[in-house]
Amino acid sequence: MTETDHINFDAVLQKLEPITLDEMDSIKLMNRIDSKFLTHESVLVKVLEDAAAAGYRVLTIGDIRQARYNSTYYDTASYRMFRDHHNRRLVRQKVRTRIYLDSGDAFLEIKRKNNHGRTKKKRIGIPASQMMDFSSNADACAYLQKHSWFTQSELTPAAETVFTRITLVNPGKTERLTIDSNLHFKNFRTGFSTTLEDTVIIELKQDGRAYSPMRKILLDNRVKPVRVSKYCIAVTLTEPSLTRGRFKVKVRRIEKEISKKLISV
Repeated sequence: MTETDHINFDAVLQKLEPITLDEMDSIKLMNRIDSKFLTHESVLVKVLEDAAAAGYRVLTIGDIRQARYNSTYYDTASYRMFRDHHNRRLVRQKVRTRIYLDSGDAFLEIKRKNNHGRTKKKRIGIPASQMMDFSSNADACAYLQKHSWFTQSELTPAAETVFTRITLVNPGKTERLTIDSNLHFKNFRTGFSTTLEDTVIIELKQDGRAYSPMRKILLDNRVKPVRVSKYCIAVTLTEPSLTRGRFKVKVRRIEKEISKKLISV
């Protein structure tokens, strides 16, 4: 799939009222429930139209409503973080650097999942030039060691994910929705690259005490929940030396949803 094959969502996004980053940051979901969903671009158009009709607002920075992200995931030489997830370890971590391509802001991020299924993210700003190597940044290395099980010397870049994100908020400010599309993956260790074609990954973050209009919108459009990790799918598609059985099932589900075969090694 080429870039021009993807659906342009600009017209439907203009139907949603904007919300600023400051307003977005003020939304605190104290009893948060996170759920992921999988669909394809043609269905997303209808989801966005329904969201506009329901009064959802779209994060807008300047005139940008579709933000570009680039993440570099780090792992040990043996892919410890990938294998922990594959092997269903309840308590696990992921380490990545992320740059917001439209602003140039970059961060080192540590995601930690506990045995109750809750995920917490901590991050520290870094220069964009250190996305692939932050070893010279003493503050970043100390931050990693404080908030994760790993030291910088144990980790090297494993895979890159590049995608476009739309962020929505409901009128009651009790839920946030991130919508990732145009997903591209590259494995730094094998050199293989691939895409998720017209797959869309949606993550709903909601206040567990409040009714979710978006869940009904997704259900009405036959968008189904799925547990999926962009990093793990990236490695599954690009690293043939690892045991990938459980995640290959996820890949087959994606292929069924978009009615296309993904390029894999």
